[in-house]
Amino acid sequence: MLNKISFLILLIFILIVSCADNEDYTTINQPIKNSFGLVVDSLIEVHGTFNSGETLSDILIPHGLSDKQIFNIADKARSIFPVRSFRSGDEYYIYAKWDTTETVQYFVYVRNPIEYVVYDLRDSVNVYFGKKEVEIKERTVASIIKNSLWETLESKQIDPEIAVKLSEIYAWQIDFFRIQKSDSFKVVYEQLYVDNKLSGVGKILTAVFRNSGNEFNAFRFEKNDEVGYYDEKGNSLKKAFLIAPLKFSRISSRFSSRRLHPVLGRVKAHLGTDYAAPTGTPIMSVGDGVVVNAGYTSGNGNYIKVRHNSVYSTQYLHLSKFAKGIRNGKAVKQGQIIGYVGSTGLATGPHVCYRFWKNGRQVNPLREKMPSVKPLSAEHKIEFDSLKNILTQKLLTTE
Repeated sequence: MLNKISFLILLIFILIVSCADNEDYTTINQPIKNSFGLVVDSLIEVHGTFNSGETLSDILIPHGLSDKQIFNIADKARSIFPVRSFRSGDEYYIYAKWDTTETVQYFVYVRNPIEYVVYDLRDSVNVYFGKKEVEIKERTVASIIKNSLWETLESKQIDPEIAVKLSEIYAWQIDFFRIQKSDSFKVVYEQLYVDNKLSGVGKILTAVFRNSGNEFNAFRFEKNDEVGYYDEKGNSLKKAFLIAPLKFSRISSRFSSRRLHPVLGRVKAHLGTDYAAPTGTPIMSVGDGVVVNAGYTSGNGNYIKVRHNSVYSTQYLHLSKFAKGIRNGKAVKQGQIIGYVGSTGLATGPHVCYRFWKNGRQVNPLREKMPSVKPLSAEHKIEFDSLKNILTQKLLTTE
């Protein structure tokens, strides 16, 4: 009797071990997908970069595809992601079988570190977009300005895109052409990681910028699918007008009632602000409005005048050319590119002369208190205050 019981116990143990072994075997043999979501463990991989002027045919014909097959790929991709959209310097991957001959299974075009396009060539051509999984980490950085915001970020090994984003957030409060060495900033932002590698900058969540003795807070807040930045009282940082028509430049000549004209050689009023920048630098409309003049005079060169409302108008002189579609009567939006820096007319070098009218009189825009857009409604203010408290605590932390 004892031997029978022992035998049964041994048999049950063997069955349990066998089941466990089978379970492990099944798990181990689950298909493993790569970072593009493809099962390619039995395929060879070819990684390359598009050279200038290189086409899909140049890349795939050496891998055994015919002109007819490539035409079919281009035709199927036309409405999804045309092959003519491939850019020099972008990466691609080829995944192929290799028996007696090579057979391409997938072609993957990498648009950026996150987005890619898969051309599935196995049975019939199937083209679709994909996105890699993005890990988001928050980072807090602070610094005193040494020479420029750009150089300060670079010295701390911080992505210079932060400078661009801050200039966009504070475009209505801070003249980034007049930043002083004693100015400082602190910013909480997202860093994006793909395949465990830093791939870029995400959202700026909150920031504080001290400029010329003034402190400017910025809190990111989303309402009704619209994202904006607000100060500590819930007032939008966005004003009716940008502080300057260029993103990065320098003031080469200020608004003045008496200035020695560099071309005419005599003293006369300079009722504008000159921003020096390389020829071709984009010029933005500082506010919503309508183009009332887009033309040429011997003094102004190529110029544009925009009427914003019954009170305000702006003018942009010495352009190399107008942006596409800019003409009299054209409606423009704040931040829209309307032309490009040049040196047409009476100009000694490439710059834009920016002029600002208030009630028909030219005034210095850097001394004007610009009208704001509406603050948050009472409905959203409670939600904003709660988020502001959380973001403020993040600002108080150090890296």
